[in-house]
Amino acid sequence: MKPQERGGAQRAAVSAAVGGDRLPSAPRERKPALAALAVLLVLLGALGATVLVMRAGDRVEAVAITKRVPQGQPVPESAIRSVMVAEDSDVQYVRWEQRGLLKKYRSATDLVDGTVLVGSMLTKEKGVAPGKSVVGLSLKSGQFPPRLEEGDTVSAYLVGRRDTASDSDDTGSGSGGGGGSGRGGGSSADALITDNAKVQSIKRDSGDSLSSDLPVSVVVDRSDAAALTAAASNGEVSLVLDSSGGR
Repeated sequence: MKPQERGGAQRAAVSAAVGGDRLPSAPRERKPALAALAVLLVLLGALGATVLVMRAGDRVEAVAITKRVPQGQPVPESAIRSVMVAEDSDVQYVRWEQRGLLKKYRSATDLVDGTVLVGSMLTKEKGVAPGKSVVGLSLKSGQFPPRLEEGDTVSAYLVGRRDTASDSDDTGSGSGGGGGSGRGGGSSADALITDNAKVQSIKRDSGDSLSSDLPVSVVVDRSDAAALTAAASNGEVSLVLDSSGGR
C-alpha cells in the first residue's frame, strides 16, 4: 500500500473512533417555559385583583335595621347600621349617607333586625293606613300579657272593671247588675272588641314596674275604634296575645 493511502486510511479510522465515542449533548434547559408560566400566573393574579376591584366598585353602603321598628314609627339612629350591598338599579336602597333623612319618615311596615332598608319601606304619613285608627290604652297588670312587645297582633276584650265588683257589694245587690259592670253580671262582660289590633308602641318606665299603668297604643280598624276607646276610658280593656297573632 502506498504511503499516502496508508495515511488516509489511518485518519479515517481515527475519525470513526472519535465519532463513536462522542459524549451526548446536554438537554436544553426549559427556563423559557418556566418564565412563560410565571408570566401567566402574574397575569392571572392581576386579572383576579382587577375583578375584585370592579366588584367592589359595584357595591354601595346602605342602611340596615338592627332592632324591630313597628309600623308607623320613626326609624331611630340607634336601630341602624351600615352594610355593603351589591348595587342594583332596580332596588332603591337607602344609602348610608342618606340616614339623616330618616327622621322625616316613618316605617310603612314592620321592620325586623337584619332588614336592608329600601325606599318602599318608608312613608311620610303618620303611620295610619286608610281605614285604620290609633287608640291609646292605659293598662294595669293583668290587662296585658307580660311579654307584650311592639309589633304584636292582639285581641282586645271588653271586661268588667275590678273596682266595680267591690262597689256593687258596698251599694247592695238589689239593682240586678245592670250596665255590664262587675265580673259576673252583664251581657257585655268579656266581649270581643277586635281580634286584629296591632301594638304600635309601648312606653315602659325605667323600672318597668307592674304596679304602674302601662301606656300602649294600638292600631285597629276604624269601625272598632269607638268601642275600644269607650272601653279604654273606663279601664275595661284586656289585651290577649293569641298563638296566631304573634310577630
